[in-house]
Amino acid sequence: MPTLFERIISGEIPAERVYEDAHCVAFRDIAPQAPTHVLVVPRKPVTSLDGDLSMELAGHLLFAARTVARQEGLMDGYRVVINCGADGGQSVDHLHLHVMGGRQMDWPPG
Repeated sequence: MPTLFERIISGEIPAERVYEDAHCVAFRDIAPQAPTHVLVVPRKPVTSLDGDLSMELAGHLLFAARTVARQEGLMDGYRVVINCGADGGQSVDHLHLHVMGGRQMDWPPG
C-alpha cells in the first residue's frame, strides 16, 4: 500500500507544492510547527534515513532543503529535521526532511 507521501507525489492527494525536481518534491506541512514548515520527500520510496538511501540522494535532499529555505526567504536561519524511526518521532514510513523557519527555534527541540 502506498504511503501518504507516495500518494501526494503521484497527485492522488493534493498538496501545496513549493519545489520539485526529478528526485524530490517539497510541499507545505498540513500541521505546521513554524510559520514556514515544508517537507522535502524523495520521489523514490525510501523508508527512513536508515533505509535504502544513497549518498547522492541524501546530498540532493539537503541541497533541495537549502533551495526551499532560500526560496521561502528564510535568510535569518532555519532548521532541517529528519526524524528516524518511531522513537525519533517519524510518523510516515517515507523519508522526509522538515524545513522550518520564520521564528526563533528553541533548543533542545523536544
